[in-house]
Amino acid sequence: MALRRIGIYGGTFDPVHNGHLEVARQVQKLFELDQVMFVPAWVPPHKRNAKITSAFHRFAMLALATGQDQNLHLSTVELDAPDFPYAVETIERMKKDSARLFFMIGADSWAEIPTWHEWRRLLQLCDLIVTTRPGYEIDQAPARETDLIDLRNRDRNEISEALANTNHPRVFVTNAVMMDISATRIRAVAQAHDGPALRMMLPGAVAEYIEKYNLYGK
Repeated sequence: MALRRIGIYGGTFDPVHNGHLEVARQVQKLFELDQVMFVPAWVPPHKRNAKITSAFHRFAMLALATGQDQNLHLSTVELDAPDFPYAVETIERMKKDSARLFFMIGADSWAEIPTWHEWRRLLQLCDLIVTTRPGYEIDQAPARETDLIDLRNRDRNEISEALANTNHPRVFVTNAVMMDISATRIRAVAQAHDGPALRMMLPGAVAEYIEKYNLYGK
């Protein structure tokens, strides 16, 4: 019996936007994942000195953004354990014998992964899916620690064949996602109270929530 495939999509999601949702939906389809689990962070170790919107609001916005999509789910695993903020700890808590986990990160995070806490152990615990824009050069240095499979510009059949080998975790690269949206830009638009621009980058319910609570006001 084939293992269930679950994508783990972590981040601050401050706020969740259409780019995040496009990544989740495209990766779910291409890699034939049974579901994608959004995992909002409490306070990521690399952002401890940054001003981050409360976990309550970030989780609420994720619930509004994903509530109508049966393939997208939420997890409070990091919110429930703020003393264990590292990705390797999260994957260990979520790992189940009945599922194959795919940890989803961007190409910028992949380039920085040698700085992550116990990153080599992370590569041994689960598969990774690195999403990148077309034409972006993938950093090959971390790949020396694992098998990196370049699936850019490949169709679902080719990806399915690549996934068939389950002997050990690997890193898969895809450029299927074209949308490029900046959370920093969204916060600036929200602060300027530009409702129409905000709705171009966010689900309508999330834009309304931000406006209702003036989340990114001065």
